[in-house]
This record gives sequence, C-alpha cells and structure tokens, in this order.
Amino acid sequence: MKDLTQGSIVSHIATMAPQIFAGMIMIMLCQLVDLYFVAGLGDAAIAGVAAAGNTGFLVMAFTQVLGVGTSALIAHAVGRKDREGANLVFNQSLALSALCGGVLLVAGFALARGYMRSVADDAAVVEAGTTYLIWLMPSLALQFATLVMTSALRGTGIVRPTTIVQVVTVVINIVLAPVLVSGWGTGRAFGVAGAGLATSVSIVIGLGMLAYYFHRYEHYVGFDRTLWRPQWAQWKRIADVGLPAGGEFAIIFANMAVIYAVLGQFGAVAQAGFGIGQRLIGAIHMPALSMAFAAGAIAGQNFGAGHRGRVGETFRTVSLLGSALMVAFTLFLQWKPEWLLALFSHDPDTIAVGALFLRMISLNLVAQGLIFFCGSMFQGFGNTRPALLSSATRLITYALPLLWLSGLPGFRIEYAWYLSIATTSLQAAFSVWLLYLEFQRRRIPLTP
Repeated sequence: MKDLTQGSIVSHIATMAPQIFAGMIMIMLCQLVDLYFVAGLGDAAIAGVAAAGNTGFLVMAFTQVLGVGTSALIAHAVGRKDREGANLVFNQSLALSALCGGVLLVAGFALARGYMRSVADDAAVVEAGTTYLIWLMPSLALQFATLVMTSALRGTGIVRPTTIVQVVTVVINIVLAPVLVSGWGTGRAFGVAGAGLATSVSIVIGLGMLAYYFHRYEHYVGFDRTLWRPQWAQWKRIADVGLPAGGEFAIIFANMAVIYAVLGQFGAVAQAGFGIGQRLIGAIHMPALSMAFAAGAIAGQNFGAGHRGRVGETFRTVSLLGSALMVAFTLFLQWKPEWLLALFSHDPDTIAVGALFLRMISLNLVAQGLIFFCGSMFQGFGNTRPALLSSATRLITYALPLLWLSGLPGFRIEYAWYLSIATTSLQAAFSVWLLYLEFQRRRIPLTP
C-alpha cells in the first residue's frame, strides 16, 4: 500500500501516471496489433474487426461498474486506514466479477452476429466481425476479474505490478498475432479468428500472472474465500459508485454504434478509415486517461482522509499538465496524421478518410481531457452520477442530431466530425460546471 495523503501531488502523479500509461498503451497495442495484421486481409476484414472492437466499449461499461466501485471504495478505506474494509470490498468484487464474466460469455456467443448485422450492411464485414468477436469473447469475459485486481491495486496506490503484467500480455499477443492471423512459421493462417484467439490467450496468461502476484506478494488486500459469499449490502455499495461510470461507457458504445451505422452508407472504406482513426485517437487519449486514473486514486485517498485542500490541488495539477499534453497532440495531428495511418493501411481512400477524421477530431482533445479529469474527481468522491449526466448529454446533442443529418440529401462524412467538435466542447463545459457544484457542496477549495 502507498499512502497518497502525504507528499507532493505532482510527484504522485509523475510516479503513477507513466506506469498506468504504460499499462494502458499495452492494452491499446493489443487492439492495434490485431488491426495491423488483419489489415493485410482487406477493407472488409479491417471494417469488421474495427466494428466488432466497438463492443469493447460496451464491455467496459460493465467492467467499469466493478473497477470504479472497487478502486474508489478501497481508496476511501485506505485513507481511513481501514484494511478490513478494503479487503471485504476486494473479495466481494471478485465474486461479482466471476458472475458477470460468465453471463457475458454466454450472451456474447449468442448475440455476436446480431450485433454485427446492426452496424454493417456488407456481408463480408458482418462475417469478419462475427468471427473475430466469437474468438475474442473469452478475453472480454476475463476483463471483469482482471479489472477488479488492477483497480484494487490502484486504490492502494500500487500500479507497477499491473504494468508489468500488461507489458507481458502485449508481448505474447504480438508474438501470437502473426502466427495465428497470417500463419507465420506454421503455414496455417486463421485470419480474423486468429486475431481474436491471440488476444484471448494473452489475457488468460495475464490474469494468471495477476492471480499469482496477489497470492504470493500482495499483503494489504488478498484472496479470502470466506469473503466470497455474496453480501448484498457490499454489492450495492459497489454498484452505487460503479453503475454511473458503467453508464458512461454504455453511452460511448451507443454513440459509436450510431457512427458506424451512419458510415455504413459510405461503404467499407469509410468504416475502415474511421476504425483505424478511432483506434489511434484512443491511443492518444491514453496519457490523459493515465493522469486521470492516478488523480482519481489520489483524490480518493485524500477525500477518505478528510484532506479537502489536497483534493482541489489534485484537480488543478492534473488539469494543467493534461491540457498542455493534449495541445501538443493536437498540433501533431494537424500536421501529419497520414504518418500514423500508413502503419495500418496502404489504401489511399482509407488513409484519406482517416486523415480527415484525425485532423478534425484532434480539435476535441483538450475538451476530452477536461472531461476525463472531471470524471476522475467524481470517482474520487465516490459519486459518479454527475459524470454520467455529462455523458448523457452526448446522446441528445450528438447521436440524435447525427441520425437526423445522415438522412438529409447531400450529407457528407465531415458533418459528423463538425457536430462532434461542437458537442464535445459543450460536454466539457458542462462537466466543469458540475464539478464546480460538487466542490462547493463538499467544501473543496478551488484555489491554493
């Protein structure tokens, strides 16, 4: 356990964020590795895998219920110096993760093809996406237990073991992807199925490593079978904090599904270009998200300990550092986004779609960073409802207008990105206002 209620806030962020970032970029690399090797199979395979990968947002919606609830409640317990309370939350979250993982596995196998038919009209895209999803599904189901363990560690201020496991997981995926997708060394290529299988195998190994770490080295919280029997009061506490956070990812999934459906009228090339661009934007978000996750743990421990001044200082620090970083990324994407896209496709039309997307959506980066940082503060307080309310505005201001615009004569793809810029800026302003109200309610000082 690491006490985040003492010492420099900047130092804590500087120590935790790079390690969280390394782990997060490893997760994103798993997806990019799949896309890289699948790219050689054609636009239909790229579009299918990209559209199927959008289900990751829906799975995140469910896993975040456990992850955010576990991290926030354990951070509060650590701040209060309540080790027994932290251990109870951890083990109850583990029991809940086993139930949720099993339900997802069954539902995923049953609904994969139906989902793909809802977001793609091209039969080849539907087939590729369905095949990829079926083989990817075990890895998605195991994310529940994986996220509970990593969130528990983050709540106690520990992030290094998670990073090491994630690095190993990605290395395994990188080694397996060309073997299973393209048949390197074996002569047996499994195509998109191989991409999903490579990810699932690597996640199984990673989960085993995390379990070994908890069994052998972790002493603050650990496995205790006597605490696995469902305790509804604890499940309710976890859900009260986590459900709104899960709702945020469900809204992201819904928005992404709308975009894929709208892009369907422009063909597989448009969906492929957007799919690659969206994965790259996701990777670019990772540094800001890593700062946000670190800030959430720092704010949570200090809020639990009653150090209100340090909570306000955490938000000010992470907002300044993160916004400066997002400005740098924006400038790069305005300059040469084609350099990144060329790593995943050599088709000029696909690159053109992706470059337009990256140049325009990069104007969102600072606003998206502020949304992340406000969300981390709400998680630190253990009240994630304002963040859900902020995300819900996107369904009203973006998804519904986009569906309407897409039905008008002369609709062009860039209209979707213009609308995104306007509505993301609006959401960022709304998030900051909601956080201001929360600070006032909890008497958190806004200035040093």
